[in-house]
Amino acid sequence: MRRRKGLQLARVLGIPISVGMSWLLVLFVYILYFTGPFHEVLGGSSTKAYLVTVATVLALFLSIVIHELGHAIVARRSGLQVLGIELWALGGITKTVGASRSPFSQLRVALAGPLATLVVMLLCSGALTLLAPHQAIFDLAIGSGAQTTALGVALKVLVLLNAAVLALNLLPAIPLDGGQIAQALVWWKTGDRNLATRLTGRMGQGFSLLIGVLGLYLLAHAESEGFWLLLIALVVYQGAGAAVAQGSIGQRLQRLTVADVMDREPITIPAESTLLDARDRFFSRYQWPWFAVVDPAQRFLGVLSRERVEAELAAGRPALTVEDALEEDMHVGIDLTQPLESLLSSEALAKLGGVVAVDGDGTLRGVVTLAQVRQALRSAS
Repeated sequence: MRRRKGLQLARVLGIPISVGMSWLLVLFVYILYFTGPFHEVLGGSSTKAYLVTVATVLALFLSIVIHELGHAIVARRSGLQVLGIELWALGGITKTVGASRSPFSQLRVALAGPLATLVVMLLCSGALTLLAPHQAIFDLAIGSGAQTTALGVALKVLVLLNAAVLALNLLPAIPLDGGQIAQALVWWKTGDRNLATRLTGRMGQGFSLLIGVLGLYLLAHAESEGFWLLLIALVVYQGAGAAVAQGSIGQRLQRLTVADVMDREPITIPAESTLLDARDRFFSRYQWPWFAVVDPAQRFLGVLSRERVEAELAAGRPALTVEDALEEDMHVGIDLTQPLESLLSSEALAKLGGVVAVDGDGTLRGVVTLAQVRQALRSAS
């Protein structure tokens, strides 16, 4: 998937937080929507109501950031690379590289966001109880004319909106958190991640249709909330449809291994070659960024990169052997019996464009390139 570019606002615990253009539009819509009702409840000047509305809407999106940080922190602790958090029209998304390696890891990541939202709700509820101990949280009727403090209104709205976010997110519909939780549980029960993805994707499509019908009903009765429900239904249906396709393709890919798609006669560099020889015979001829290096028994030793060769030659070491110039942090080896699906989350494949297939004895048997994986995906589709 092509990454959307957003405007970065901050960096928390090393995690960049950005916003998309749709978020800026929805921010304006939320402020426009809530300012009138806030003015009726608070009374006084319209400027006061506007400022309270802006503060409340920004606090709502801050609570969404906290929700996504819950996902991001647990994902990072589970070994996933977190690219960042982006706020958009209907909330936020945590971008990661790869996928959870077990259903329990996915379950922890999926639960982290709702638990963070629950903590925000409890904190707002506690603050409201301290400010107005005799006032129930759910008795606020926007537009009723009941006078209350600005902070009290803001806290009540935050509790109610976060409760709505929590309830919506826990629906067992991919791509919502509840769908991720359901997927992890089905994966754990069946042992088949792709089956779980496909089944929960179907559930998501069903829930999205129900949400859409409710949205149409509200619109037919001139209720503006119906528009938002229709938008949510569209997003959920698209995400659920993608999950169904991913699960179906994944089930087909389960039958393929690395050995089924690899190039069985790759070009490799003998370990005893000099760097000058490697440059002239391999890098200058093929223009590839790296080559696999093997010993006389064809055992895979590591990777030699063009940058390393050029650096060593510039330093006056042309006679240095290839084996002495291997890259230390380029881990590109994979067992040739691994399912092809395991390559989809391979960081080496994404960064370097290929991986080296080896057998149980460490002997190099082939190379799998990104182009070969893409061709296999097209065939499975």
